[in-house]
Amino acid sequence: MRVRGGIAGYFRYVSGILALSPAVKSQDVHTEKRTPTEGFLRGDVLFKDGSRLHLRELVTTEPSVQRVSYTYPYQSADGMMVFRYDDTDHFPKLPSAPHHKHTGEKDVIAANAPDLQSVLNEIEAMMQA
Repeated sequence: MRVRGGIAGYFRYVSGILALSPAVKSQDVHTEKRTPTEGFLRGDVLFKDGSRLHLRELVTTEPSVQRVSYTYPYQSADGMMVFRYDDTDHFPKLPSAPHHKHTGEKDVIAANAPDLQSVLNEIEAMMQA
């Protein structure tokens, strides 16, 4: 994916997709511009059903948007983990390593690196089920 305006453009993109999601009740996202093309964001997204997505991304936008590192933990309204995507290299035998998805407290599966939009889509589909 490409964005205009370097890291500031990416931060606007993230704010926009969260604002457009019909499932999002509120968002609290903090951004840190490190260079014109690199930045860090950390956020907490509250959904209408009381569930939450915490997110962290270290991103570079040159030559295109690339997440240097990420984590997307999603919790139910009662605080139980539903899933978490991350790229911490603690499951090196998975074919998608370091990318993986925790599907429970102890269950881990191979998963391609998601972007925030695909994580939101997954959450929205779960809420509609």
